[in-house]
Amino acid sequence: MIQLGEVNELIAIRLTDFGWFLEDEEGNEVLLPNKFTPEEFAENDRIKVFIFKDSEDRITATTQVPLIKLNEFALLKVKQVNKYGAFLDWGLDKDLMVPYSEQHNKMQEDESYVVRLVLDEKTDRLFASARLNRYLVSDHITVSEGEEVDIIIIQETDIGFKAIIDDAHLGLIYRNEVFQPITVGQKMTAWVKLIREDEKIDLSLQAQGIENIEPSSAKVLDVLKENEGFLALHDKSNPEEITKLLQMSKKTFKKAIGSLYKQRYITLEENGIRLGKK
Repeated sequence: MIQLGEVNELIAIRLTDFGWFLEDEEGNEVLLPNKFTPEEFAENDRIKVFIFKDSEDRITATTQVPLIKLNEFALLKVKQVNKYGAFLDWGLDKDLMVPYSEQHNKMQEDESYVVRLVLDEKTDRLFASARLNRYLVSDHITVSEGEEVDIIIIQETDIGFKAIIDDAHLGLIYRNEVFQPITVGQKMTAWVKLIREDEKIDLSLQAQGIENIEPSSAKVLDVLKENEGFLALHDKSNPEEITKLLQMSKKTFKKAIGSLYKQRYITLEENGIRLGKK
């Protein structure tokens, strides 16, 4: 079945004046217009295309790469606003509409917003929604503590950053555990730190437990090498100095240098740490 809002792999079956008709394994057809057709394209060639509806509401294929696919979240920029809603740049010739009913506050031209790509099953049309909570699952958590997950940052608050986890759940990264620049719309890797009794999820940008020691140790070694084998940091150093230089907490730093010292990668001096001879 040809799926709207998704990348489909289809077969070229017939050339017309308007472009190639493509077919799926069930015999469903869709047009790939000439302007999207690769050079030296031929009958029976397989091609990956994104499926959407054109300005005349016809199901169409394109080789353009969308910035968002069905049921995903992404940060998109508003190109124009009219009486029907806001229209976003999502990487295709035809803009993506956000109806006013799917906006918290009226969107502004040239501003960017995190939205979800949704398929209206009644009209079989794609649209974007900024009402993100409608599409998040809170009563059936599908991730587990310690698991590595993909996130997108959706909001900065007084206590930290809200993020959507694996396009399904809402999580929080506490501000005092952030040691790198973060912006709304940024996609990154995180780890599930804690799932609370109320099923709220705490996230960390660092792997939990023993898994965190090795990458942190590697980071310390890299920075040591960049600084001629010596860092004026030790277990009594100011946490802010450690964060500024290594982008990690003091607790993580102490674990890292403890591991490196035991493995003889570094030596400990009164005013800092020095790269060992190992």
